[in-house]
Amino acid sequence: MVLRNLADLSKENEPLELVNRPVPEPLEGEMLIRVSRCGVCHTELDEIEGRTPPSEFPIVLGHQVVGYVEKNGENAKRFKKGERVGVAWIYYACGKCKQCRNGNENLCEKFEATGRDVHGGYAEYMVVPEGFAYSIPEVFNDSEAAPLLCAGAIGYRSLRLTNLKNGHILGLTGFGASGHLVLKMVKHQFPKSPVYVFARNPDERKFAKSLGAAWAGDTSDTPPGKIDAIIDTTPVWKPVVEALKRLDAGGRLVINAIRKEDVDIDYLQNIDYPGHLWLEKEIKSVANVERKDVSEFLELAARIPIKPDYEDYPLEKANEALMEIKQSKIRGAKVLKME
Repeated sequence: MVLRNLADLSKENEPLELVNRPVPEPLEGEMLIRVSRCGVCHTELDEIEGRTPPSEFPIVLGHQVVGYVEKNGENAKRFKKGERVGVAWIYYACGKCKQCRNGNENLCEKFEATGRDVHGGYAEYMVVPEGFAYSIPEVFNDSEAAPLLCAGAIGYRSLRLTNLKNGHILGLTGFGASGHLVLKMVKHQFPKSPVYVFARNPDERKFAKSLGAAWAGDTSDTPPGKIDAIIDTTPVWKPVVEALKRLDAGGRLVINAIRKEDVDIDYLQNIDYPGHLWLEKEIKSVANVERKDVSEFLELAARIPIKPDYEDYPLEKANEALMEIKQSKIRGAKVLKME
C-alpha cells in the first residue's frame, strides 16, 4: 500500500494505493523480511497529512512490523532464515554523533524512521539493518506482537519518563493502542497506583474501566483528585491544557505525540501560569524510541504477560483502518494482516 503524495484526510479517505512493487534486495548488513503483520499507528496520519512528512515519495508506510527472515545480505548473520523478527520506528541511528555517544540514539542527528524515511511494513516484503530488528517472544502470536513494537515501546518509554512511584496516581489522556498497554503495565509494575483515564469516546472510557482504570471521564471532566503524572497520547491541544490543570504540585506531563494538529491551537490561550504551570509542574515530550526501549518492553511484556487487544484487517483495507483511527473509532490496536 503506497502513499504517493500528502493528503487531507478530511477530504480524501483513500490516500494509499495498492500496487505491485519488486521484492527489495537486502544490502550488506541487511535482511529481507517476509511481512506477516504490521500495526497501524496514528503517526501514519501525521505522515499522510504532512505533520511529519516522508522523506520521499512514493513511500510504503508502517513501523510495527512482524515478519520472517527470507534472506540475509552480505555479512548479516544475527538471524537465520525463517526466524521471526520485529521492526520498530527506529530504523537507523549513526552511533557516532553527540546524541548517540551520550546514549540518546532516539535523538540521533541522522535518525531514520521506518515507514517515513525508508519503506516500511504496509507490504509483503521489506528490508531492515539486522541491528535494528528484534526477536519476538514465543508467547505472542504475530497480531499480538505487532502493536508492542510501537504502541507498547513508546508507552514503556513514556511511563518511564513520568518517574511514577508505586502509589502515585497516573493519568492517561487518550486511550488508544498505547494507552491501553500503559494501563496494563501500570497494573503490574505499580499495583498501588490508581489510573485515571480521560477520553472523549464513551466506548473508550468503558474499555478503560474494564481493564482496571480507577476512574474514566471526558477530557474536561474533574477526576476524584489531583494527579501525580499524566501521559498525553492525543493529537490535539485541549487535553494538554486540561491535563496541566489536573496535575498535582511537582507533577509531570509527558506528551507522547510526534506532532500536534492545529485544529484547536487557540485552546492554548486558556493557559494561565498560576493554574497550569506554577508549583514546579513539568512538561516533557517523548521523541522516538531507542532500541533498548523496544527490547526491554518485549521482555517485560512476555514476562507479565501483556497482550494487546487488537483487530485484524487485510492489507488492502489499510485505508479503512487509518480512517477509523482518524475518526477515533478505536478499541485497542489495529493490525494489517498479509495473505
